[in-house]
Amino acid sequence: MKTKNAIRLKKLSLSFIAGICMTTLLTSCAERAQVEKQQSNQKKNEYYVAAYIWPSCHHDERFGDMLWPEGTGEWEIIKKGNPRFEGHYQPRLPLYGYEMDNNPVTIEKWIDMAVEHGVNIFVYDWYWFDGGPFLESALNDGFLKAKNNTKMQFYIMWANHDVKRNYWNVHKYKDDESQLWDGAADWDDFKLIVERVIRQYFKQPNYFKIDGKPVFSIFSIENLLEGFGGSIEEARKALDYFREEVKKAGFPDLHIQWNQGGGSVMSEEAAAKFSKKVSDMGFNSVAMYNMGGMNEDYLKYGDNSLKIRKQMDGILDVPVFPCVSVGWDDTPRFPAKGIHDVVHYHNTPESFATLLYKAKQYADSHPEQPPLITINAWNEWVEGSYLLPDMQNGFGYLEAVKDVILDGKYERFK
Repeated sequence: MKTKNAIRLKKLSLSFIAGICMTTLLTSCAERAQVEKQQSNQKKNEYYVAAYIWPSCHHDERFGDMLWPEGTGEWEIIKKGNPRFEGHYQPRLPLYGYEMDNNPVTIEKWIDMAVEHGVNIFVYDWYWFDGGPFLESALNDGFLKAKNNTKMQFYIMWANHDVKRNYWNVHKYKDDESQLWDGAADWDDFKLIVERVIRQYFKQPNYFKIDGKPVFSIFSIENLLEGFGGSIEEARKALDYFREEVKKAGFPDLHIQWNQGGGSVMSEEAAAKFSKKVSDMGFNSVAMYNMGGMNEDYLKYGDNSLKIRKQMDGILDVPVFPCVSVGWDDTPRFPAKGIHDVVHYHNTPESFATLLYKAKQYADSHPEQPPLITINAWNEWVEGSYLLPDMQNGFGYLEAVKDVILDGKYERFK
């Protein structure tokens, strides 16, 4: 009897060990498959797909109490969005709720979602007002503390525009359009900015570089000039100073990007002035924050953007990086805006995908420049332009990026 029990126990032990081995093998296979899937996606993605990050949905230590006293940043305003016409999608409803954009756990989820769908760069809007940074926690405490941030690259767009009091909280400041902040920076502030971004960001191993040069995008060229007395020569000196400081930090140079911020087709005279200014100030490339040519009909909006891109491509001697916008609806900030100020016809993931495909074609036709495509935006909830999943389209816009960039679905019949 003892012998039979011993044999039975031995069989059970062997069975248990075999089960553990099989479970370990299956787990190992599953993990390996996941890694291979990620590597496959990364390998297939031959493009730099950069989505802009609007970093307002957290409590800012410097100015949060003044602007958004509820302590949730601009979620306070987004939640108060209201429909202005039949079928108007307001307020916008995020699929995962009102998550803080400076929470590293949230950003870890964002990074996984982004990379899996073909977005591999985040471009953070970065502010400097009253001698110090604003809304910086989204990058410092969110992205840079995310455990998986090595999957993504990032770079900075200096959002140096002016701000009126009622721009970010019209419910509090109502009709008060007096200026709260001037986006222009003089030499003293500029030197502080240069030191900060080199030390705090450029030295991060996943900061986006072109030919080893950190990319720094500037939103308002007019405010850049204003900070140096309106002089192109003095502004050029400042940018050259920036380059020298970057070289001292061990980089080959700085890639300075003019961010056009949208716009429309220019007159011949305006186009010539624009091209000369890009050249005289020494910019390395031109990008856009939104694709320009805004229209109620997304298809017309997209057609306008293609004309703008073609014009810039024809007049500039530096790379033009194509931008595709998800949409436009900033009515939560502006009570007087209505149906004619919103992109609402044909504004679908499928329409967005077709324009993204056009941007990909443009990148392919310019092999002499990095294949960088920007998207407005990852999380511009307050302006109705975001890739993040919501209660209306689910993952539709992210799946559109994956279809075009990773899966090549729009190239099946090329």
